[in-house]
Amino acid sequence: PTGGGHVVTEAAGAPQDRAAPDRPDTSAPLDVLLTEAALGPVQRWLPGTAGLRFAARLAARPGTTARRAAGLVAEVAKVAVGRSAVVLPSKDRRFQDPAWEGNPLLHRLAQAYLASGRTAGQLLDDAELDWRSDARLRFLVDNVVDALAPSNSPLLNPAALKATIDTGGANFARGARQFAHDMRQRPRLPAMVDGTPFQVGGNLGVTPGAVVLRTPVFELLQYQPQTPRIRQVPLLLAPPTINKYYVADLAPGRSMLEHFVRSGQQVFAISWRNPDAEQAEWGLDTYAQAVLDALDAVGTITGSERAHLLGLCSGGIISATVLAHLAARGEQDRIAGLTLGVTVLDQARAGTAGAMVDERTAAVAAVGSARRGYLDGRALAGVFAWLRPNDLIWNYWVNNYLLGKPPPAFDVLFWNADTTRMTARLHRDFLRLAVDNALVTPGAATVLGTPVDLSKITVDAYVVAGIADHICPWQNCYRTTQLLGSEPRFVLSTSGHIAALVNPPGNEKSRYQVGTS
Repeated sequence: PTGGGHVVTEAAGAPQDRAAPDRPDTSAPLDVLLTEAALGPVQRWLPGTAGLRFAARLAARPGTTARRAAGLVAEVAKVAVGRSAVVLPSKDRRFQDPAWEGNPLLHRLAQAYLASGRTAGQLLDDAELDWRSDARLRFLVDNVVDALAPSNSPLLNPAALKATIDTGGANFARGARQFAHDMRQRPRLPAMVDGTPFQVGGNLGVTPGAVVLRTPVFELLQYQPQTPRIRQVPLLLAPPTINKYYVADLAPGRSMLEHFVRSGQQVFAISWRNPDAEQAEWGLDTYAQAVLDALDAVGTITGSERAHLLGLCSGGIISATVLAHLAARGEQDRIAGLTLGVTVLDQARAGTAGAMVDERTAAVAAVGSARRGYLDGRALAGVFAWLRPNDLIWNYWVNNYLLGKPPPAFDVLFWNADTTRMTARLHRDFLRLAVDNALVTPGAATVLGTPVDLSKITVDAYVVAGIADHICPWQNCYRTTQLLGSEPRFVLSTSGHIAALVNPPGNEKSRYQVGTS
């Protein structure tokens, strides 16, 4: 149901792309990140036993370490005399200003920085750590290296220095005010978006529709048909549980729901309640029952005995368990098809954050959210940002604080900042699924009293992933095709977590690949 340009390859197995590494070091699935959101960022910055293993491995290979150190010293010496071959990456936005190439001092600083970062990465490779330790250390080292970029310094960034001259220092005054404002509220990171131009119901979420059912857990929206004839089988959207439903109904021209109704599809969407401490005990069963209640209402309104179920991210996890429940009860024929958008069901080796979660940290995280009654969506947004610090933190550090400019106005980032809370019980249930990787083993998890066996799901399935997704690694999304009992169609977009879904057909800058199970 989504488009991203045109099909460029038809593969028999998982789509391959040279830009996509086998190990998604900067990716992490939603469920595993829930631990970090509850505990805060401190544990990410502590190397722990991984640091001891790293030191021990390098100590056991003194010759290799010495060669790396000597190589760096030699390269820095070449940098100092202007003979270094280190090239500033043409696509690295940090060094786009012409002064990084034209000014000898700035050029040498950038070269020395890049050489040092490369050496740090080589030392990690030399240590040959286990996957978990490597991912933990690589995250720490990469974040330190990114933070130390000369472009982040107000005294070295040429764009900031030019702005200081042009404005008489007003850029830093504006930046200081913006810094103070951002640090007063969680997640205490640079603001990524100017939200003033956006209003839900004004220029976002404007596809015509109405609320046709309201329960304590959700509202059900029915969208107005926009074609003379409509398909008999309706579609029900189950959105993420930590953000608003209108990710599927962004600005006109970029709205999935608008695209559906204009194609003759009957469309319904769930809008989850934003819970607080009073709803702390709402768990996976609560949300699964809500999807069933929504399906009942859709059937009553349309007269159709079947519906297509579309689940996005965490909404996709709930949808898959609901369908497994229906299959166990012999009622799978209620579902005409299942679409999972950027949804991870197999949590094995699911990126950097996955390397930092174990039984103990998950248990502590569950206790933390239980104490409050919910998990704050803003904390989770902060965790997401640290997975891509150059794009989601330091880029805005320079723009907001050094240049004194407001962040851009962008609908996807506005939606991303419009977070909701997650109940403590659902947080605990998702953590349990993640740590145990329970959905890959038939019967290891239950929903509404029935064992979950994804292999019993035999309806047509459509799985969408983004090759640049830093939240749900596409490799993990692909493994859904091996879990379901049907033969899903797998579509891999060139985009990230949200753009993979909201890229309208006809966007010539986007491509996608199609594979079978």
